[in-house]
Amino acid sequence: VILLLNRCMVSWIWHVRRASTLLNTRQQFQVSVGCSALSNQQQQQQSRVMPPTGHKYHYDLIVIGGGSGGLAASKAAAADFGMKVAVFDFVTPTPIGTSWGLGGTCVNVGCIPKKLMHQGALLGAAARDAAEYGWKGVKPKSHDWPTLVEKVQNHIMSQNFSFRVALREKSVKYINALASFVDQHTVEGTDRKGTKTQYTADKFLVAVGGRPNYPDIPGAKEFGVTSDDIFSLQYPPGKTVVVGASYIALECAGFLRGMGYDVTVMVRSILLRGFDQECAEKIGQHMEKEEGTTFLRGFIPKKVERIAEGSPPTLKITGENPRTKEKVELECNTVLFAIGRTACTANLNLDKVGVEVNSKNCKIIVDSCEKSSADNIFAIGDTIDGGLELTPVAIQAGQLLARRLFTDSNALMDYVNVPTTVFTPLEYGACGYSEEAAREKFGESEVEVYHNLFQPLEWTIPAKPGVCFAKLVVTKADDKIVGFHLIGPNAGEVTQGFAVAMKAGATKALLDNTVGIHPTNAEVFTSLNITKSSGVELSASGCGGGA
Repeated sequence: VILLLNRCMVSWIWHVRRASTLLNTRQQFQVSVGCSALSNQQQQQQSRVMPPTGHKYHYDLIVIGGGSGGLAASKAAAADFGMKVAVFDFVTPTPIGTSWGLGGTCVNVGCIPKKLMHQGALLGAAARDAAEYGWKGVKPKSHDWPTLVEKVQNHIMSQNFSFRVALREKSVKYINALASFVDQHTVEGTDRKGTKTQYTADKFLVAVGGRPNYPDIPGAKEFGVTSDDIFSLQYPPGKTVVVGASYIALECAGFLRGMGYDVTVMVRSILLRGFDQECAEKIGQHMEKEEGTTFLRGFIPKKVERIAEGSPPTLKITGENPRTKEKVELECNTVLFAIGRTACTANLNLDKVGVEVNSKNCKIIVDSCEKSSADNIFAIGDTIDGGLELTPVAIQAGQLLARRLFTDSNALMDYVNVPTTVFTPLEYGACGYSEEAAREKFGESEVEVYHNLFQPLEWTIPAKPGVCFAKLVVTKADDKIVGFHLIGPNAGEVTQGFAVAMKAGATKALLDNTVGIHPTNAEVFTSLNITKSSGVELSASGCGGGA
């Protein structure tokens, strides 16, 4: 008994120390609004906090969904504005049984593990380049998949724990149950044991995110995986067929190929739908020509079969070209579907409370204030129709919504000038409009495009093949930059800085009058002078982005 008590005490002390360490090291992030003359901090100081609802309901706010947006909104409402808040979070396992903890898609099966896997692939390429810089004995022989998966999952679990600690610190009630509406002020939570409990609230925020789609074909769910599974796959994926052409598809294909696996991407039509198509094609060309990824264009999957069991198993995927009826059979070890996502709203009973949903994607239709067709039910993040499926967008939207709900603030989320990056082997950073979207909005003849190719200085010694690409979309009437696009190393880091300038209304003339940092890739944007309308053929030259 004494030994048992000692062990319990040691365990308790370890958890307390672990919680203290996480709380002391957790970074605090601040985001800008750009929708008001006052800064976020000034608005918080000047906004009048509304009083809690009292005891009419269990909570002032119930958040359904423990992802980035839901957690941000709940913590703001409770800690900053003194509201009584609860967060429901429940993960339904994937068809092959994958599940995860608190934090949503980003930390568990999205941005975080994706970036770590991407970094793993880049390190392999860097190690191969190192020999040309004089480093001996660093050329990698092969990649150890289980080691990386273990490290990635350990980091994710530490984040899951820190999120739970943060909710407790902010006095937010965490409820691990699947929620559904009973009426406009009541939800019912069903836990893992099937126990049902009802809770009431004055207001509700739906932030349930989405899950990957599977094609309606034989063997898809039995033998295929998605981005929900790949980051915790216990065995090396081996020869992989990625079905889809979204950023998730290309990112996964990119890091798998970078780790040495044979990768084929089965593409139905265009790459990176919704992104600038000139840039999308350049990404595809680089992956195919320089990285060795195979692209199978114009095909859709028809069935997946398992030929032999194992870790990994041996599979066969059959594809068909709908136009020519040509069929193809590919033997592989892993089939990864990345064909889009559907919002997790089907089991919320939204029809009971009058919340209007887009029947095509199950997303909630909201107004500019993220309010649904029910006056006390709001939605943010991947759940809303027409929104952007990006973690920082959900976080900022959640914080701004909490401020509007519980103070007299009226600051809205800006869904236009939002920077993002596709973490393919050669990264693609973008902010604002694509060329296609800009011409459609402002007029075909009212837009000018400035562009050029360049090669990073760092590529010269190892004689790396390929080129990078810089592009600005500018409105002729006011010389304003409405679209920023960069394909190159560390594109995300570069794009974040230029996004600030775009929020401030940067013009092409302003960039022309800015001195570049030499030799860097980013300096290319201070000297872009070739217009697409001129018809001048582009060629990469100079050291880095400079001339």
